Amino acid sequence: MRFESTRNCGKKVDFKQALLNPMPDDGGLYVPCDCEDLRHWILYADQNTSFANIAGTLTSGLINKEFSPIICEVIATKAFTFEPKIRQLDGHLFLLELNHGPTGSYRDFGVSFLISALEAILLMSGEKSILLDATSGPLGACMANASRGKKLIKSVLLYPRGKVTGLRESDFVWNGGNIYPIEVDGTEADCRNMVRKIFTQKELISKYHLTVANTSNIGRLLPQAFFYTFAFTRIKKIIQGDIYYALSPDNYGNLVSGLYSWLLSLPVNGFILPSSPHLCLDPRGKAFMPDASIPLAERPAADPADPSNLERLENVFRANSLMLRSFVYPAQVSKEQTAKACQELFSKYNIYADESTSSAYAASLLRKDLTESEDGSVVLVVKDDPSLSKGFLQQTLGEYPQMEANVLSSITPTQTGRYPIQKDDIDYLISVLNSLNLRRLF
Repeated sequence: MRFESTRNCGKKVDFKQALLNPMPDDGGLYVPCDCEDLRHWILYADQNTSFANIAGTLTSGLINKEFSPIICEVIATKAFTFEPKIRQLDGHLFLLELNHGPTGSYRDFGVSFLISALEAILLMSGEKSILLDATSGPLGACMANASRGKKLIKSVLLYPRGKVTGLRESDFVWNGGNIYPIEVDGTEADCRNMVRKIFTQKELISKYHLTVANTSNIGRLLPQAFFYTFAFTRIKKIIQGDIYYALSPDNYGNLVSGLYSWLLSLPVNGFILPSSPHLCLDPRGKAFMPDASIPLAERPAADPADPSNLERLENVFRANSLMLRSFVYPAQVSKEQTAKACQELFSKYNIYADESTSSAYAASLLRKDLTESEDGSVVLVVKDDPSLSKGFLQQTLGEYPQMEANVLSSITPTQTGRYPIQKDDIDYLISVLNSLNLRRLF
């Protein structure tokens, strides 16, 4: 598989280039330009096939021209010492739980795969790389867990003052770890601005092999397609009819990766999600993307610090014009409907559902015209541990689940022992990158 920019289909790069230099010069985002037909591999796997094995097999099918099956298997095996879970709630409703990683977040899967793949790539080339991201906590905890024991990757993370969470002292670079946390005397938006300024300096990207761990990087996004294959292997012998996935929109990363899984020939009939200003219903009740009418040349460049996958979503629909109207099904969900859906999941199935899961379930209830025909089933995608939504659940249900120790650890404040920097101190940030710039391994 090769990748091309959303703004220039003639700009094609391999997997290594897309991961190490994730932002095309034309301001677009990398997307797959040729999807393999992996149907025979997908249909061969069953409920006994581990998530790591599924990931390794699909990775090999996708990038077999760059890496051997053994290397792909090593990447997946090292990345996924954990896996999602599927729960059947009734004859036609399933939960795909993505909150069983080290921090209780779906991010664990994409971040762990990206860092494992980068480590393998860098080992073969004898180089090192630096990840630069802005976060208010969750991403940093995922990166710390995925980076432990890695030799060729360092991460510089910019946090608003007092927002460092989920790190151990042993994770700090100055203690021999892989994370260099920097507190900024400002907001998360200020941290993102600093990342943007660094990524406008192309010589720094090349000098440091500078990349990102958010979904602007296709290497973080692509492994999320494995979720849907995993779910299919667990339910294919149980159901007879259509399969629909219900999920929250967020930055559309999970929807885009779900569509990629369909392009790889995974059997799926559609995706149901709450509508938003970016993906909504037209007067005829069909899916509609208002921003798609704005020419790409008139838009700002894709943001390395604050990713949106809308441009990738448009790219899929431009290549497959019927998909938007026949494969993606938005539903207008109110706050009251979200709360009612949360209460229904709890009363009927004893499920604590956070706000995003509840809104996705509400959307599926509103689109019963799809799911009740042809004996359809719904797979409800759960992104994060529900204990992280204490406020919503307390207000909606009057109670909330106990937080597991690993999830609590991921949100526990961490003291770096260093003073915050000013929000415009780019020189200091560059000095940190310089201190980590050990490009050649041997």
